[in-house]
Amino acid sequence: MTTITLQRSDERHHTQLDWLDSKHNFNFGPHYSPEHTGHGLLLVNNDDRVPGGVGFGEHGHRDMEIVTWVLSGHLEHRDSEGNHGVLYPGLAQRMSAGRGIRHSEMNASPDEPVHFIQMWVPPHATGIDPGYEQLDVNDALATGQLVPIASGAGHAGAITIHQRDAVLYGARVAAGATVESPVNTHVHFFAALGGGSLVVDGHHTELAEGDAARLTDPSSISFTASDGGAEILVWVTA
Repeated sequence: MTTITLQRSDERHHTQLDWLDSKHNFNFGPHYSPEHTGHGLLLVNNDDRVPGGVGFGEHGHRDMEIVTWVLSGHLEHRDSEGNHGVLYPGLAQRMSAGRGIRHSEMNASPDEPVHFIQMWVPPHATGIDPGYEQLDVNDALATGQLVPIASGAGHAGAITIHQRDAVLYGARVAAGATVESPVNTHVHFFAALGGGSLVVDGHHTELAEGDAARLTDPSSISFTASDGGAEILVWVTA
């Protein structure tokens, strides 16, 4: 039986610091509530805004697949494996923490803010070698269709995550256009920018920017963007 749990933007956990405005769809840091422990394999979906010249200093992770997606601005990545990159909208990044990695994420601009989504799923095997990958998918997104951004299932044209039961799809949906989503046991549907109408097994729900829907065992999913268009991120997992 399909279940639909809505999480409105203002219902998310919120971290407000002088250098960070972050909203968390799931438990993170000091924030905890039993209903927000994750959805399927998706454990973290953080919506971060960082002003110019600052960011996350060097810190460590292990045994996690971390996908970062920039919505506006530029984010600079450095890690203990010698990887370095500047992320921009449409450039997908995956960092495999594996048996241990340290990295920093700083706003690459001294004065312009950066807005990005960071998402975590566990790997299907622990203790792997740390790794890094980035890939520009702007051409695929220009089609307006839902395209794989990060995949453990071997999708061509997506960055690879070490979790065979998880795929992140994304789309930039024009005003009034409709996209169909793949389904699995768990689907996390996030309106990163803009909004529109989500239809799950015939049930209509309006999503505004920052809203999310947690879907369990859906048989069909479609989304129609509102007048301003939308950018959506959809995790489909076991």
